[in-house]
Amino acid sequence: MADIKARFEKAAEDVKKLSERPDNDTLLKLYALYKQGSDGDVSGPKPGFFDFVGTAKYEAWAKLKGTKPEEAQQKYIDLVKKLGG
Repeated sequence: MADIKARFEKAAEDVKKLSERPDNDTLLKLYALYKQGSDGDVSGPKPGFFDFVGTAKYEAWAKLKGTKPEEAQQKYIDLVKKLGG
């Protein structure tokens, strides 16, 4: 368990050093997996209608509801590796 947590934290650092910025869909996926892996299921109110970015992030995270944090962490690690991190 501690091993995946350490690899997850390393991947979170590695993603900041990517040579190219991922496209918006990939960024949303990274955000959602990170939040699910670190905070669990989505919480709090959905952002307002005119907060397009906040709403997109909230909805991407909400799609992962019920995913175990360890599973989200592993998917995050795999995605960062795939991106070259």
